[in-house]
Parts: sequence; structure tokens; C-alpha cells
Amino acid sequence: MIPERHVNAALLVGLVAVPMWALAADEPYTITLATRAVILALAAVGLNIALGIGGLVSLGHAAFFGIGGYAMGILAFHAQTFTPLDFGAFSVAGTKSMPVIWLAALVLSALAALVIGLLSLRTSGVYFIMITLAFGQMFYYFTISWSTYGGEDGMSIYVRNSFPGLDTLVPVQFFGICLILLCLVLFLNARLVRSRFGLALNAARQVSVRVETVGLDPTRLKLLAFVISGAVTGLAGALFADLNRFVSPAMFSWQFSGEIMVLVILGGVGRIFGPVVGAVVFVTLEHVLGGLTDFWHIYLGVILLLIVLFAQGGIIGLLCGRRVHHD
Repeated sequence: MIPERHVNAALLVGLVAVPMWALAADEPYTITLATRAVILALAAVGLNIALGIGGLVSLGHAAFFGIGGYAMGILAFHAQTFTPLDFGAFSVAGTKSMPVIWLAALVLSALAALVIGLLSLRTSGVYFIMITLAFGQMFYYFTISWSTYGGEDGMSIYVRNSFPGLDTLVPVQFFGICLILLCLVLFLNARLVRSRFGLALNAARQVSVRVETVGLDPTRLKLLAFVISGAVTGLAGALFADLNRFVSPAMFSWQFSGEIMVLVILGGVGRIFGPVVGAVVFVTLEHVLGGLTDFWHIYLGVILLLIVLFAQGGIIGLLCGRRVHHD
């Protein structure tokens, strides 16, 4: 078996090498595809914190992804129309600054995850899955009826938001921003897994009763993991909206929640780089097979079925062994 750290290192090298090759070959679309893979990987890392460490099977993570996207869209919309965002007693000016938008996406997604988690974690199993799914659908139908920001048609942003010292309209520069954020989140995820909180959360996932006997509340541990997970997924949503310069209710769809989960399962649940592998494979299949047939999801389904049946540790588990190594 290949050491997992070697696979992780090779994956990072590949994520840097492909856009560099595309830049030299003047293939900007390949850089855009790599950026899409990195952003989807970031969203899947968010879900993996809740699913892989906390054992929380959520079908509503698109809610946080969409909140991050709409945070970006609304702030950028008010900046480009030079109109303040009116809250009645006070108003907030729009902004095209990426760091400010990321902060807003993180805070709003974390708050939403806190509220949803407080209600959803009163249940478990299939009931938890259905409640998170219901919240995602609530946001979906709300944005469809939100005519101020495009309703069902969504909303376009004319120019990509700004980052100090960079031209974000240059594909490779925007890719670099997204890759650095992904690396930071992966590093924080690795530290989280090894921390006392991560160990307690992993224990709560396996045997909640034993965690309670040492004076810890497993529900609080899972709630904190769910909030962190939602915040990371919301950040990915803001980046995804910036990549496309467009937001729509489709960002809240349950199908997208399922896609994020597929990325985690493909790469390996609980593996630090599992979501990255899953996102790269997904985007590659989407690009290569999508150009051949509109029914490329059939092939994705076959691959997913084979992994679930014969490689339950995902692609990384197939390469490195089923035991999870956090290195």
C-alpha cells in the first residue's frame, strides 16, 4: 500500500502543476476547471468535518453553500448598483472586497448551521437526514420567491470581486486564491482531527454513552462540528459564486447536497484529502464524459457503486488501505 502522505503530496503537486501547464499552453478553460475542482473540494471538506469525524449524515449542506453564494451575490449586487442594503433601522453598503465577503459568508453560514443544528441534533439517523434536507429545501423555495434578487432566474454579477494586490479576473490568480484557502482549511481540518475536541468528537460518533460518562456532552460536540462544517461550506459557496459571477436557487438544491456527499464518498469518508480526490475525479468525469454523452452520471453511478461495494475507504482507501491515517 502507498503511504497516505505520499498520495496527499502528489495530489497537491498535481493541483499546482495542471494550472501551470494550462497557463503555459494558453488553456484558460483548464484553469477554470481546476478552480471548480478546488472549490468543490472545499465544500466537501466542510461536509467531511461533520460526516467523517462527527458521523452526521447531512443532506442539507447545500443550504450553507447557497447562503455563502447569496452573501457574495447580494453584497456585490448592492456595490455594483450603488444602493445600500436596507435593514430598516440601519443600512449596510455593498462591497466588492473578497475578504469582507468571505467573512460575511462564514458568519452567516455558521449562524444558519447553529440554528439548523440545534433543531436537527434533537434527532438522529434517518430523521436527522430528513430534517437537514427539509431546511435546504426551505431555503431553495425561499430564494425562488425572492424576486428582489432574481427569483428563479438567479442574479448575475458583472465583474468578479477584488482581492488586494491581485487581478482576480486573471484565471490563474483566482485559482491561486482558492487553492490557498483550500490548503488552509485542510491544515485546520488535520489539526482539528488531532485535537482533544476531534478525539472527543470521534468518540461521540462511535459510543456517545462513554463520552457522557467522562462529563462531556456529545450533542454539543456534534453541534460545534456542524457549525464549523457549515461555515467552511459557506466559504466555498462564496467562491463558487465568484467563479461563475452568478448565483441562483440551484445552489440550495438537494441534488447539490447529494453531489457534495458523493465527492466525500468517492475520495474516502474521514480522510483529510478524500474530498479533494473526489472533487478532482468528479470534475474530470464531468468534463471528459460530459463531452461524450448527456448521461455521464450513469458512469459516475457505476464508479460510486463499485467503490461502495469493494473500496469502502474510497479511492484513498483503495490506494492506502482502509485504515484512516491522519498524516
